[in-house]
Amino acid sequence: MGTDCLFCRIVAGEIPATVVRETPTTLAFRDIDPKAPVHVLVIPKEHYADVATLAEGDPGLAGEVLATAAAVAEDEGLLGDGFRLMFNTGAYGGQEVFHAHAHLLGGAPLGPMLARNVA
Repeated sequence: MGTDCLFCRIVAGEIPATVVRETPTTLAFRDIDPKAPVHVLVIPKEHYADVATLAEGDPGLAGEVLATAAAVAEDEGLLGDGFRLMFNTGAYGGQEVFHAHAHLLGGAPLGPMLARNVA
């Protein structure tokens, strides 16, 4: 991926991040604008635009992203009270960085899934 992808640049070490876990294929780092007491982004190091293309292109890597998220949740002490794992995909899904990533949120009650009823 070109140098215009923020998360690819973080993987390359060009942009600093507070890394909480790294595997050969995944990276987990704290969100710079947290929405919960714990807000960690979990990404594949390889560039995929969103979780749908990741799942189609490399299901094993998608599973590694989930395994890393689970390990971070345990490290952060979230397993007892629970946490939310969320993938935003596309414009309607609220995706802002077009590199597949999971938001791991927890550490306090998170409230409803959506802020308003869109039905």
